[in-house]
Amino acid sequence: MTFRIGLIGYGGIGRVHALAYRSIPFYYALPNDAIQVAAVATTRAETAEVAAREIGCESWTADYRELLAREDIDAIDCCTPNDSHEEVLVAAARAGKHIYCDKPLSMGIADGQRIVAAAREAKILGGMTFNVRFYPAMQRAKQLMQEGFVGRIFSFRGRYYRSSYIDPLKPTSWRLSKERSGGGALLDLGAHVLDLLYYLLGDFASVQATLDTLIKERPAAAGSSERIPVDVDDIALLHARTADGTLGLVEISRMGTGKTNELIVEIFGEKGSIRFDATDPGWLEVYDVRDPDKPMGGMRGVRRIETGGRYEGARAPDWTMAPDFVRSHAECQYQFYKAVSAGHSPVPSLEDGLHIQAVIAAAERSSQEERWVRVDEVMSAFP
Repeated sequence: MTFRIGLIGYGGIGRVHALAYRSIPFYYALPNDAIQVAAVATTRAETAEVAAREIGCESWTADYRELLAREDIDAIDCCTPNDSHEEVLVAAARAGKHIYCDKPLSMGIADGQRIVAAAREAKILGGMTFNVRFYPAMQRAKQLMQEGFVGRIFSFRGRYYRSSYIDPLKPTSWRLSKERSGGGALLDLGAHVLDLLYYLLGDFASVQATLDTLIKERPAAAGSSERIPVDVDDIALLHARTADGTLGLVEISRMGTGKTNELIVEIFGEKGSIRFDATDPGWLEVYDVRDPDKPMGGMRGVRRIETGGRYEGARAPDWTMAPDFVRSHAECQYQFYKAVSAGHSPVPSLEDGLHIQAVIAAAERSSQEERWVRVDEVMSAFP
């Protein structure tokens, strides 16, 4: 039976999702029509028609509600700007469609809670796009953490640096508007690195953060003399504690000059350490304190573990090929497809997305009030 998806939104990430769906049958030797983007919706008819031609799907529309009304659509994939997530996902849940949402889940905690509540009430399944979890090196890191490789955890560090907004003449966009995006670099980039730390270490308990806007206004359009205020953060620096009390650092910036797309996670413990760099996704760096340490004869030191494209059950390509960004999306989507097909809750889940939303909200409050803020403190404000 074909699993039929209605894709809502077709910007840059929508294209990535469409490409990833198309590739899944090749990776897992599934029938070509096992997973199919059956219809696409954008806000304008002309862009929706172009999207349908590119994807090769059978229908398109400028009204996403038409997708929700179709009985042959099994799930909705939401790739729209953040300010429409709640509307689209709640409507999809009420229409009985399973939902798959690109990060972040929502603009804030309140609308995130309404999305989760709508999914539970409708008894549909919901998953999140936290695709970086699905690099084989991160899967191996999770395995090592579960086996106790690092022992007692001393500290952690996560950072995500891009240089995408260093040009002060780069025009404004919905990502630079609090009203449309819900947040800045912390919400946009930080959701990924926070999720990786959450995946490896468990729930966050509290944060102390400083958020700053380094370029406070931008041109309304290319070449325009009109300036639009920027009301979201360009950089966010966080101290964070996990539920077991482990302290760490998280750094997020869109102003990392020279950094095209640097996402790094490090875990330090009494028995070893783990380091993942998304720019080198076929390898995981580890350090094992238990290795012999003798003058001129020891084996202790950082080593690189070969992970390549080790995806369980994959038929192609050969595991020795390094995974790429689209492959990580395909794996995240494939796990969603498998969970829904089996009637199980997908992982990562909407609840995972809501937890990350709460951590970000706590960081924003911490920056405003210049104090440590507990994650459950911000959650309790939205019963």
